[in-house]
Amino acid sequence: MDLEFLLEVAEEAARRAGIFLREHFTQPHRIGYKGKIDLVTEADPEAERLIVEILQTRAPDFPVLGEEVARAEPRGLYWLVDPLDGTTNYAHGFPWFGVSLAFMENKEPLVGVVYHPMQEEMFTAVRGRGATLNGRPIRVSDTVLPERALLATGFPYTIHEDPPGVIELFRAFLLRVRGIRRAGAASLDLAYVACGRFDGFWEPLLKPWDTAAGVLLVEEAGGRVSDYLGEPYHPFKKHVVASNGKIHDFMVELTKDCLPE
Repeated sequence: MDLEFLLEVAEEAARRAGIFLREHFTQPHRIGYKGKIDLVTEADPEAERLIVEILQTRAPDFPVLGEEVARAEPRGLYWLVDPLDGTTNYAHGFPWFGVSLAFMENKEPLVGVVYHPMQEEMFTAVRGRGATLNGRPIRVSDTVLPERALLATGFPYTIHEDPPGVIELFRAFLLRVRGIRRAGAASLDLAYVACGRFDGFWEPLLKPWDTAAGVLLVEEAGGRVSDYLGEPYHPFKKHVVASNGKIHDFMVELTKDCLPE
């Protein structure tokens, strides 16, 4: 495997999909529903098609596991793709959404790319080789005190059916930190932890394509990622805590008592 080559391929695919999403952002969208509040637009499968086309052309030996169309078994070497993370934002004209690709070996991301089309920010990471933003190295923040921390989170699509634990945990954090942002795209939240804009992030019930690239970014930028119990994380787990490492124990102390079903 040439991981630098695969990073180049992932960047090309993410940028192509991102340009398509940006060009169609202000147009009317056809909106469908995968759940009560889980949206899908016509842009989701088309963005994935553009990504898969590049991956299968330039790196045809590796299957693709994607959110909308492509499917592969999550073992061996494969791509894990979220063509439009933040579909609800996209459908409402809120310019906070990303494209996320990870090259996986079993449950471990080896290459990760998160692209923010509206700001033209390309976050990248290769296992053991650090993380970058538009080619420049990035690091997590140095914040030590929780009361000075800015965190990010998200709410699961089941929030209407089973809200108490989610809301209680949000309240517990809200009373102890400087602020919390809930913008609606986990891949970008993780990328922002990696570059020090956020000090930490937690969220339950995410899908593997939501986190695979982002957790590699955080780890390669010097941060720490675990599940709600503080145990080692992989993208097929149901809950994630990511931080600059310095406030991680504080975060896990709160999340460990609020495990999602």
